[in-house]
Amino acid sequence: MADSVFYVTTPIYYVNDEPHIGHAYTSVLADTLARYHRLFGEDVFYLTGTDEHGLKVQQAARARGVEEQTHCDEMVAHFQELWEKLAITNDDFIRTTEARHERVVREFLQRSFDNGDIYKGVYKGWYNVREEVFVTEKEAKAMADDVAAGRVIELEEENYFFRLSKYQPWLVDYIHENPDFIAPEARRNEILGFLREPLSDLCVSRPAARLKWGVPLPFDDQYVTYVWFDALINYVSAIGWHTEDTSRFGRYWPSALHLIGKDIIKPHCVYWPMMLKSVGIAPPRQILAHGWWIAADGAKLSKTLHGSGLFLWLADRYGVDAFRYFLMRNMAAGQDAGVDEQTFVDRVNSDLANDLGNLLSRTVKMVRQYVGGKVPERRSLDETDEGLREKIERSLVRARELIERIEPHNAIEEILSFVRATNRYIVEREPWKAYQKGESEVVEATLYHCLESLRMAGVALWPIMPAKCAELFEQIGAPAAPGLWEEATAFGVLQAGTPAPGGPSLFPRVGKLQGQPETPKPRVAKPAVGKPAGAVAKAKEKAPEEPGVPEGLITIDEFANVQLRTAEILEARKHPNADKLLVMRIALGEERRQIVAGIAAHYKPEDLVGKRIVVVANLQPATLRGEKSEGMLLAAHTPGGLTLITTEDPTCPSGCKIS
Repeated sequence: MADSVFYVTTPIYYVNDEPHIGHAYTSVLADTLARYHRLFGEDVFYLTGTDEHGLKVQQAARARGVEEQTHCDEMVAHFQELWEKLAITNDDFIRTTEARHERVVREFLQRSFDNGDIYKGVYKGWYNVREEVFVTEKEAKAMADDVAAGRVIELEEENYFFRLSKYQPWLVDYIHENPDFIAPEARRNEILGFLREPLSDLCVSRPAARLKWGVPLPFDDQYVTYVWFDALINYVSAIGWHTEDTSRFGRYWPSALHLIGKDIIKPHCVYWPMMLKSVGIAPPRQILAHGWWIAADGAKLSKTLHGSGLFLWLADRYGVDAFRYFLMRNMAAGQDAGVDEQTFVDRVNSDLANDLGNLLSRTVKMVRQYVGGKVPERRSLDETDEGLREKIERSLVRARELIERIEPHNAIEEILSFVRATNRYIVEREPWKAYQKGESEVVEATLYHCLESLRMAGVALWPIMPAKCAELFEQIGAPAAPGLWEEATAFGVLQAGTPAPGGPSLFPRVGKLQGQPETPKPRVAKPAVGKPAGAVAKAKEKAPEEPGVPEGLITIDEFANVQLRTAEILEARKHPNADKLLVMRIALGEERRQIVAGIAAHYKPEDLVGKRIVVVANLQPATLRGEKSEGMLLAAHTPGGLTLITTEDPTCPSGCKIS
């Protein structure tokens, strides 16, 4: 059994919520971390599940005319089916309606009650019906619309309360003494700010007379447990706290990492550690509150504007692995991130099609053409080979450190950095020229290093894109399973003579967007007001068009004057006198030129080296802010920015004429 353990949890998702990209992100993040830590050789336990009690569930079931349990069973299926589709490898799926959980909840409540931390009292004030929480007078004033609509009501009733105030000083000290307990720092500061004010005790019950659907209190069956107090206990009930066999609990607690959305930090970072303290259980190792997915234009996501499921359709259209990759690449844990189809496609095209996909396609084509479709002998010729290996090794060490710091977005960038370095290595080595000269050792050394770079990139990205990386392994003749990190990321695993058959493009470049599957119905145009019908009709009449060539078109002879050629970017740097311009040295076959382009806002200089682009080769030279430009590159203007027109075919060297 592994000495190191890694226990990761998601929130348990409320069954009245339809699964959307926010739910998917948390579960894919937990799955990615779980897969990495298994790769690191650790003993991993990954828990997810559903929160099924509470007033909203009871109301929804009654509105449908079904039993509460039937309603829950049907809703839970949506989450379980989605997790299967997204390749989530959870070790357990806890449901709060399960007997194993309810028994632990009752024991937890009884112990806290016996310790004097739960008492009976009268509450008089405001209650948020929709969120099932009591709110302060100040909060109620800020929710005037909800008060008017009856969603926030005045309430007076007898209930049971948990003594938050008793444990407030302890929690403040604990957070200061354990600065990594709440992450990121902004969320920790938010909780500390909240704890500066005296806390009111937490109501932990609801009268069974108005809410039956919950866990009855063990010391008073006229009340059921408040849904949050019930739900939080899942993190210990699932791993066997207070069961006949507590070995699992003893092994995995308190090493837990709770992944949550920033909207539920108060229950997790205030209520939960105090509840645990009350019954003598240590707090979890860390609670990480991630940000929200918002529309790329900054607007709040909504089903009306963005479709049912809120962008889950991206996985159907572009593939599960591309979807998982986007989630991990585009959100920095703790910060909000924008999403729309254009943002998604730009990321897939840039990272997966242009960088990783380009390296794979050009390498396997050269392997087929130059070395008979098999892994060549392992060779190392010079410092160029050594430099590439050192770059890969440094990047993989750094990537592991970043994963352990829960920064998968930065870890991916480290992995892509050596993928791009390998593309540049190909440009520098020019194996096609070595092949033409009969320099077989140069060809073999180059292709072996490219194949090993691809294999190690596949190992490092496998926890994020397991299916696509398995395809990559198959195309290059690598072992089907990556094994453990230390061995799998060592250079030289590929065996000479193993077939490297290649295959279909791993990530075909996405062209035209298709739009979301379900879009809002267009508004019906209102008739013109204040003008006679005849005037409206006249306004709609079109002037007759003159015969001849439509404006803006050119003839075939004019087009023939434009010389389009492929070019390889050899170097790129920032323009010394213009922030928006980049200066690039390019290869047009044997010819070398310099071009200047206004793409600095869209591309970093280091990311351009090795890209094969399309340029207008016969454009009159010009001087832009003191730098000579001998041509113009082609790029597409998209709603999400600017994308270079590139070619991925390794058999088409720089200088090819496009016709």
